[in-house]
Amino acid sequence: MKQKCGLLFLALLLWGTTLTPATAAIVISGPGQQTIPLAIAPSLPQTGGVTTPIGSAFGETLHNDLLMSGIFTLADPRSFLSDAARPGLSSSDVDFAQWRILAVDALVKSSYSVSGNELVFDARLYDVPSGSLLDGRRYRGRPGDERQMAHAFADQILKVLGGEEGAFAGRILFVGKKGKVKELYMMETDGRNLLPLTAHHSLVLNPDIAATSREVVFTTYRNGRPELYRKEIYSGSEVKISGRKGVNIGARFSPDGKSFVASLSFEGNAELYLLGSDGSVIKRLTNNWAIDIDPSWSPDGKQIVFTSDRLGTPQLFILDLSSGATRRLAYNGKYDTSPTWSPDGEQIAFARLEEGRFELYSIRPDGSNERRLTTAGGNKEHPRWSPDGRFLVYTSDSGGKGIWAMRADGADPRRISSPGLEATHPVWSPRW
Repeated sequence: MKQKCGLLFLALLLWGTTLTPATAAIVISGPGQQTIPLAIAPSLPQTGGVTTPIGSAFGETLHNDLLMSGIFTLADPRSFLSDAARPGLSSSDVDFAQWRILAVDALVKSSYSVSGNELVFDARLYDVPSGSLLDGRRYRGRPGDERQMAHAFADQILKVLGGEEGAFAGRILFVGKKGKVKELYMMETDGRNLLPLTAHHSLVLNPDIAATSREVVFTTYRNGRPELYRKEIYSGSEVKISGRKGVNIGARFSPDGKSFVASLSFEGNAELYLLGSDGSVIKRLTNNWAIDIDPSWSPDGKQIVFTSDRLGTPQLFILDLSSGATRRLAYNGKYDTSPTWSPDGEQIAFARLEEGRFELYSIRPDGSNERRLTTAGGNKEHPRWSPDGRFLVYTSDSGGKGIWAMRADGADPRRISSPGLEATHPVWSPRW
C-alpha cells in the first residue's frame, strides 16, 4: 500500500491553461445554485479501440463524484455523438460543435496507457462554448489506481469550476464491528477498497486523523481498559500516548497536528486536557463536576466545542482557550452531542436526540442560524466534515449501522459503506 501510494502522483502538464472571461462566468461556488451541464466522454486507450475495465472504472468514479457534488448536471452518454469515441486530447482534436448540440458547458475527455506495471492517465477539462482547454492532468501509478486517479481529477474539476479543490481523493476512516470485535478500517470516499488498519481483537473506538500527516489517534481496549493510541497509517507503527487510570477517550488532533485534546478521568470525572504529541499533559482545560467529552477544534485552534452534562443533560459548549471562558452554544434541544467544527469555521454540526431519535443539525458558532439537516430514517450520529466543507459523513442505523454521506445542507444522503460490516464513527481524511 505504501509503495502503491508513492507511485501515484499528480503533475500539471507542461503547457499552461487560460481561463477566458466566458469560462469564469460559469464558475459555481456550491450546490443549490444553477448547475453546470457537463459531459464525460468514455476514457479511451491511447493505442485506440474501445474502453476497457480500466477506462470504465475511471469514468464511473468520476461520474459518481461529480454527481455527488451537486454542482453539475451530467449529460446522458446515450446522447453522445461520434466525437465521444474519437481519440486525441488536444483542443484541435475535439469536435466542439457536436458537444454544443448537447447543450453542455464543460467536457471531460481522457485516455490511458498500460506498460507493464505502469498505468498513465491523461485527463482534460474543456470549456465547450469557447472550445478552449480549462485544465489538464497526467497521473502515473499502477493498474488498479485508476479509481484514485479519477477521484483526484474530480477534485481538480471542482477547483476549476467550483472555486475550491474537492476532497474525493481523501479516505474515510471508521470503526467496523464483526461479532464482538471493533477494529479501525479505511475506505475510499465512495466506500470502495476497504482496508483494515488495526488488529487489536478488542474494541477500537472514536478515531481522528491529523490534517498535517497520515496519522490517526483512537481509543482501544486491547489491554482491557480505554487507552489512547496513535498510529502511522502506512508504516503501521503504533504507540500508546495515554494509559492513565480511568478513561482516555475522544482524542482530537489540533489543527497544526502538534497536540491533542482528549477526555481523561485520572483526576476524577472526565475532563478535557491538552496533550502533547507524546501524550504528556500540557494543560487541564475544564474543571467541572460534570462529564466533558466530544471535543472538536475550531480551524484556527483558538476554541474548542464539546459536550457536557453540567446542566443535567448533554449540551454543547464552546471553550475559549486564551481566556478559559466557556459558553453554551445551542438552547433549543434537551440532548445535544457529537459536535464537529466545519473547516471554514462558519458552522458546527451536531446530533440531537428528540422524540426518541438522533437527527443532525448545524449551527453557527455564535449560536445563530440553527438548522435541521436530516429527517426520518433511523438515528443519525457522529457527524464529521469533509476537508472542503462540502459534505458531512455520519453514522446511520437505517438498514443496519453504516456510514452515510450528504451534502452540507443535508441534501442527497446516501450510504457509502458496504452491507455486512457494522460501521460507525467516520472521519474524512485530508487529500492524499
